Amino acid sequence: MIKVKRIFKGKPVLPGYDNLPTLTIVVAAYNEQDFIEQKIKNTLALDYPADKIQYIFVTDGSSDDTPNIVSKYPQIKLLHSPERRGKIAAMHRTMHEIATDIVVFTDANTFLNKQALLNISRHYSDPRVGAVSGEKRVQIDETADATAGEGMYWKYESKLKTWDSEMYSVVGAAGELFSIRTNLYQPVPPNAIIDDFMISMLIAKKGYRIIYEPDAYASENTSENVKEELKRKIRIAAGGLQSIIWLKDLLLPIQFPLLSFQYVSHRVLRWTITPFLMVLAFALNWILVFTDSSITIEIIFFAQAAFYTMSLLGWYFESRQIKVKLLFIPFYFCMMNWAVMAGIVRYLKGNQSVLWEKAGRKK
Repeated sequence: MIKVKRIFKGKPVLPGYDNLPTLTIVVAAYNEQDFIEQKIKNTLALDYPADKIQYIFVTDGSSDDTPNIVSKYPQIKLLHSPERRGKIAAMHRTMHEIATDIVVFTDANTFLNKQALLNISRHYSDPRVGAVSGEKRVQIDETADATAGEGMYWKYESKLKTWDSEMYSVVGAAGELFSIRTNLYQPVPPNAIIDDFMISMLIAKKGYRIIYEPDAYASENTSENVKEELKRKIRIAAGGLQSIIWLKDLLLPIQFPLLSFQYVSHRVLRWTITPFLMVLAFALNWILVFTDSSITIEIIFFAQAAFYTMSLLGWYFESRQIKVKLLFIPFYFCMMNWAVMAGIVRYLKGNQSVLWEKAGRKK
């Protein structure tokens, strides 16, 4: 479909940097004293006209030195409350302090490229654009363990988002780096698990596009270990099911046919039936091996068996801290789908709180 669109309209032309909007960059930081100094310096060094940018750091609930470190920088407006009510409550409180055209959200433990704000803001020259999402980049070093699969996954996910954006709209934004028109902000329920996704999708439901800008990127380290990564994935999966329930009217392609198609194919299937279909496909394939003499059936079955065997070997070696890079992808892929199943169970049991201990990252 994208190739057909290019035939008639050609490749999309990026807007220039004229008439940039005013913006506020918001950083929500909870007990981030190990990263906050680097984040502040990175944020203040970003390219953007000085008379068009403001900075807000909200540190609600932080019990470490994070608020004190932020308070040393007069350029930054510090919002702090000793009560911890969750990120979405902090973000909602912050929105009452913003009077600029655009608000950019970014996590405290991620670092942006110097041109990120410029590359995001130029898209708002199009009145049909309601939000712009940046790219998440996971840093992988030579000593990486199986958590390196996260970086490989995000390269794949980035390509999908690029195609989504070119076709019509990205399906949701990631909290590491995304922006919205301030006047389109709609508070999400305080029990929202993946608030960034919900905030952006509520804007899409109003008929605005969410653009993906890979030249605005947030870099972060991989999870501290596989256990921490699994914890994060289960939380996202639980939030995915919650979002599907809240956005149920998008399941029917009535008001926004193309957006609904992208949403169902890219998100809903992944967060619901895909892991179970994988199990069913393997089981049916196993049965067919004994009932159908087709060589094609056998090849498909043994290919699946080999992939899952590699995944099990990846888990075995990872549990013994033995690094075999060949096994990273199958192990991470299966871990992600297991997390979806676990996330569904956790959400249905009501065990996923909006307050959670963030996953540890390598330093």
